[in-house]
Amino acid sequence: MLYLIIKWLHILLAITAVGANITYGVWLARAAKQSEHLPFTLRGVQILDDRIANPCYLLLLVTGVAMAFIQPWPLTTPWLLVSLILFVINLLLGFLVYTPTLRRQIRLAESESPQSTEYEDAARRGMVLGMILSVFTLIILFMMVVKPGLWS
Repeated sequence: MLYLIIKWLHILLAITAVGANITYGVWLARAAKQSEHLPFTLRGVQILDDRIANPCYLLLLVTGVAMAFIQPWPLTTPWLLVSLILFVINLLLGFLVYTPTLRRQIRLAESESPQSTEYEDAARRGMVLGMILSVFTLIILFMMVVKPGLWS
């Protein structure tokens, strides 16, 4: 029963984190059409990331490792190991690259024109990073659901 409760929480956290992330592109595309709303939108994305998505991702790690120990699945199980490696890469890219890029976008949107070369470069970098993080997240989700053999 404990395993099922943790699994339910794990799935709820994944839905919440990924769901929040999926909205970023929609909000940013809408704000790009009305640049006066861009600083507000970027700050909204930052709040969603800082207060909802990122805490959920950290709790996903906790609940995922808890399930691995309860089940038990060795952390070296191929699908789990690949997922953990991608999770660490996402964590590092997110905190060390995406978050500073988003902060820079906010600063530039508030101090310069969103049409400035500097802002456009930061926005492009944020979009590329967001896509990379999304692809890695989708691979992790695939691994968690399908649990492919990969290698034996």
